[in-house]
Amino acid sequence: MSQVKMESIWQHELVLPYILNELRRKIEDITPVRKIVLYGSRAKTPIENWEKLNGKDWDVVIICDFPITNTHIWTRDLNYHIDLLVTTQEKINHFEKRNVPLIELFPTNKLEITKIKTYGKHI
Repeated sequence: MSQVKMESIWQHELVLPYILNELRRKIEDITPVRKIVLYGSRAKTPIENWEKLNGKDWDVVIICDFPITNTHIWTRDLNYHIDLLVTTQEKINHFEKRNVPLIELFPTNKLEITKIKTYGKHI
């Protein structure tokens, strides 16, 4: 079992570039990525207060044309503490119906973080 880098769990400057760059590229080798959203603690907590989330994992949903299972090889096995669901829009509609707070990271960056590089350009 891999060791989780505690310093990488909550720090957006380390985890968000991974989600938006490398992880997205790996998934796009299989199926187009339509949307990436955060839910859970980070969707409910303003980014300036994320330091309070130290030790909590990232809750990420990636919406694609085809669902993907066994994503732990891209997350836990690479020392990223990400609770990742790769699914279709059809299956994610239950989040929206239950009014689960969501923050879109891709294609629209609703966090408005400009320091993160994705595909060679800042978002």
